[in-house]
Amino acid sequence: MSGPEQLTSVIPDERITNKVLIIRGVKILLDSDLAELYGTETKVLNQSVTRNQDRFPSDFMFRLTTDEFKFLRSQSVTLEGRGKFSKHPPRAFTEQGVAMLSSVLKSKRAVQVNIQIIRIFTRLRQILSSSTETQNKIQQMDQDIKSIYKILEQLMVEEQTPKPKIGFRMDNEA
Repeated sequence: MSGPEQLTSVIPDERITNKVLIIRGVKILLDSDLAELYGTETKVLNQSVTRNQDRFPSDFMFRLTTDEFKFLRSQSVTLEGRGKFSKHPPRAFTEQGVAMLSSVLKSKRAVQVNIQIIRIFTRLRQILSSSTETQNKIQQMDQDIKSIYKILEQLMVEEQTPKPKIGFRMDNEA
């Protein structure tokens, strides 16, 4: 990395990338993970969000359902100390919600981490997009290969059918 991107790398990208989850088909970060990245408490982050609720419509931030929360807890092999998960389902922030957090959380670290998170979301989107393009190309190649096999099968069937002899025949050769 070089230039302005290097200045905003406060946290290793892998640390952020490992916290991105897909819930309801959307890439999200949990409130507790964001608070950790911003160097604040989850309670403080959520209080800021609550005071600015109108900035966080449901496509920016939503609460996990009880079932999603239970599933998430069951996927955690080890809970990192007491209180890793609160009694209430956590808030999930989409890419837009993370961007909106920068207008609510004013610390320099929060702004730098937000920039980094947005860049990671963008990279993940590009990776998924190129992955989809690659899958489409593979499917097209698969169709092309199937067409080639059909043509080869037809050619093999044509080769196996006996062909009449060409040339001059004597009456006794019939």
